[in-house]
Amino acid sequence: MVVLAQGRREQIVYLPCIYRNTDIMKPDYLATVDVDPESSTFTQVVEPVDMFWKCDLANPHTSHCLGNGQIMISCIGDPSGNGKGGFVLLDGETFEVIGNWEHPGEAAPFGYDFWYQPRHNVMISTEWGAPKALANGFNPAHVKEGLYGRSIHVWDWTTHRKLQTLDLGEEGAIPLEIRFLHDPDATEGYVGCALRSIVFRFYKTPKGDWAAEKVISVPSKKVEGWVLPEMPGLITDILISLDDRYLFFSNWLHGDIRQYDITDRRNPRLVGQVFLGGSIVSDGSVRVLEDPENQPQPRPRIIQGRRVPGGPQMLQLSLDGRRLYVTTSLYSGWDKQFYPDMAKEGSVMMQIDVDSVDGGLSVNEDFLVDFGKEPGGPSLAHELRYPGGDCTSDIWL
Repeated sequence: MVVLAQGRREQIVYLPCIYRNTDIMKPDYLATVDVDPESSTFTQVVEPVDMFWKCDLANPHTSHCLGNGQIMISCIGDPSGNGKGGFVLLDGETFEVIGNWEHPGEAAPFGYDFWYQPRHNVMISTEWGAPKALANGFNPAHVKEGLYGRSIHVWDWTTHRKLQTLDLGEEGAIPLEIRFLHDPDATEGYVGCALRSIVFRFYKTPKGDWAAEKVISVPSKKVEGWVLPEMPGLITDILISLDDRYLFFSNWLHGDIRQYDITDRRNPRLVGQVFLGGSIVSDGSVRVLEDPENQPQPRPRIIQGRRVPGGPQMLQLSLDGRRLYVTTSLYSGWDKQFYPDMAKEGSVMMQIDVDSVDGGLSVNEDFLVDFGKEPGGPSLAHELRYPGGDCTSDIWL
């Protein structure tokens, strides 16, 4: 995960976001990197042992800069690979590990993403699963065994106390990316739940507590030639345009990106869709037997002579809302399971042109970054960030 430390020439980099083509994932660690284009020297490394001993946490995920100059990073596990949703604080100048943000004994069962709204004194975090379960691929039995999350957690931003846990039920299994509206006065947002491909709207009630409701559902497709008889879309990333008009999300397995008009917050309206690879391409081994949306199996996507491997995954939108960038790697263990060819050949980054007036998505056929050609590669690129701020890193005070 890459987040700009504002006002400095360093970045915080979650290095396992770009995986070399190896059989075993290297240990997680954090580093500050000089972003001078003529230099790629590491200036400081935050070692796993520092997070282990000071915070009893591992597997860092989301980073946000705080108003007090510190850096906060969510984690998804403990040093033994069990689920643990805690938060590490770094000094914003030295990048030294300070300690935990949450109080002792108050970490969530699982962790993943988070977003805070200081005007409402609230932070909300999500859950993926226990690292020991998800590291080598997805096993549906682990869901039944309780090794994956299905809740979001509401925290008091000032006292760091957990106020509520909202159980989203089976439809809300594996809630990943969470986004408040950008309007700092807003008391609502959206979270994408991967396993059933559901988007929930969360909101503050008139009583002052928080609740959630389902607002978007992507139906699974009945298939043959795949590991299961039904294939979910698997929503893996969502984002909201800076003007809070559009919601975008990626279906990593089905292979499409969708754009919804969320002017009516409780009733999103689909206004754009484009397919970029995925597991149901027309020349692949999977045959769709029944599709509630009655869509034909998409053709494989070829850009600049390169067949797009994998499916659309991480998203990033320009501040003007007109250029949407997408990468195709989710996580090395899952990449190897669902898209073995991508794991061998490397991922890509693409650009989608967005109609920000009436809605609509189209592929820029002249843009492609091929990480299969990286020196020392092929590589699996994951997260992407604009150096000057973007639609998933900026939080307004």
